[in-house]
Amino acid sequence: MLPEVEAWLRGRTSSSDDWPLPELVAAKGETTVSVVLPARDEEETVGEIVAAIRRDLVEAVPLVDEVVVIDSRSVDETAVRAARAGATVIAQDEILPDLKPLEGKGEALWKSLAVTSGDLLVFVDADLREFRTSFVTGLLGPLLADPGVAYVKGCYDRPLRDMPGGGGRVTELVARPLLNLHWPMLAGFVQPLAGEYAGRRSVLERIPFVGGYGVEIAMLIDLLDLAGLDALAQVDLGRRVHSHQSTEALGAMAAQILQAVWSRLERQGKMVALHTPVPRLAQFRRGATGHRVSVRDVAVAERPPMITIPAYRPAG
Repeated sequence: MLPEVEAWLRGRTSSSDDWPLPELVAAKGETTVSVVLPARDEEETVGEIVAAIRRDLVEAVPLVDEVVVIDSRSVDETAVRAARAGATVIAQDEILPDLKPLEGKGEALWKSLAVTSGDLLVFVDADLREFRTSFVTGLLGPLLADPGVAYVKGCYDRPLRDMPGGGGRVTELVARPLLNLHWPMLAGFVQPLAGEYAGRRSVLERIPFVGGYGVEIAMLIDLLDLAGLDALAQVDLGRRVHSHQSTEALGAMAAQILQAVWSRLERQGKMVALHTPVPRLAQFRRGATGHRVSVRDVAVAERPPMITIPAYRPAG
């Protein structure tokens, strides 16, 4: 590991326990905070997450100013349960309706910039189980304590069945090797694909957002390029429990991550592309008559920095 990264790990890594709630409230001042949950068919968990944030961080103390759920075309009761728990629920396709809709989590995250008002935005996945509001307070800590910090990434243990650290399969097999190979300054991030992170609006609105599962790794790479390593931090949030995806789904995720990385290697002059990647993934499953092939589209669209969109006006 590079000496600069070792120094960064010592100076920019903390724990959620390092950021007591009273200190955060005192440090907040006039800063406004938005918590955003991108959600698609998460009726089992989204309500409990929203209710906990409102109870502990909106009603008990004035830390969070708004809780917004971006409903990404759910077909279950995600929107109903989130609204019942106290969130402002906005359908993804109703935001900036003059733009052609795109697919993927990154689209919901990008569009949230247009319907929130906070100076700081905290993003939390809506499928978390055993959720603790220390996820939110931990991510806010470095941002409220140090104006030089622009973005904070969560890290944690991810149990998979009986394996305490077995949940980060795509991280260990795809994302971490890619970052160590091409962006070694990012090698200190424990969970580069974590869905829990926070940032300053003034920075987030100046980077592009990848539409699919590549959004997290692309965001790290782009923020390193824009703001530098010292503007990035990570916080240990403890333990994260959520539903795990199938191996086939993880394959599609890996394909989108590879495409997001490819585009940034090319954009930053780290490689010369001699062909265009094929955005299709063939996968196999054994059936009654042998192996059956299924081909899925894993194309990755990308939104430009929100600040470049003429219709962009932060809500409020």
